[in-house]
Amino acid sequence: MATEASKTNALRSPEFFETYLSGRVIDIGAGDDLVVPHAEIFDQHQGDANHILDYREPVQYDAVHSSHCLEHMNNPQQALKDWWQLVKPGGYMITVVPHEDLYEQFNWPSIFNGDHKATFRMGTDDSWSPVSIDIVAATQALPKAKIIAKRLYDENYDYNLLFPRGQTPKNHRTFLNRQISSIARRLKNRDYRTKILKFQLARGYPIDQTAKSDALAQIEIVAQKRK
Repeated sequence: MATEASKTNALRSPEFFETYLSGRVIDIGAGDDLVVPHAEIFDQHQGDANHILDYREPVQYDAVHSSHCLEHMNNPQQALKDWWQLVKPGGYMITVVPHEDLYEQFNWPSIFNGDHKATFRMGTDDSWSPVSIDIVAATQALPKAKIIAKRLYDENYDYNLLFPRGQTPKNHRTFLNRQISSIARRLKNRDYRTKILKFQLARGYPIDQTAKSDALAQIEIVAQKRK
């Protein structure tokens, strides 16, 4: 999701950047979509984020940011712990991950991204997913962590296009369905686009609303490391 950070940034306030993304910042898994211009990029060319402490020293950053990267880690909970070690006392970690219901839509393995290793829920006990992680609890369990903010980003997400739980999805990557999706995403008229997407859904094809659109389906956790 190469543009998810930009889509999220458009909804963040100036105070968010001033408070949580000042000083020395590392953006893990940023690709070409840095959260702030002064952030240090850490992506595949810089090393393996599964083992970030092999490449970066602990307690060096005022802020650690990652957007749609944690779900690609082989051991997401261990990766989160390692990333947390990079944060200075008093600093922040901002973690953005897909919401398992809105993005994975009750199906595992992931329909839309075969590289996903885990799904994420937001402070709930139950999950349909066999690999679900409560990102709130996982963050709260980090040493000296204080959760400052937690937010569900579902802006422009149409819940009427959510794939029905318990229904077996058809392969949405068939040539014809991909062509229909491509046409729908190019339509500027949202009503026409929605009609086409509902047609696909009725035929049993799941819809990734976040692909090449302004819809979001994610969780954001901001944690501070107490001094």
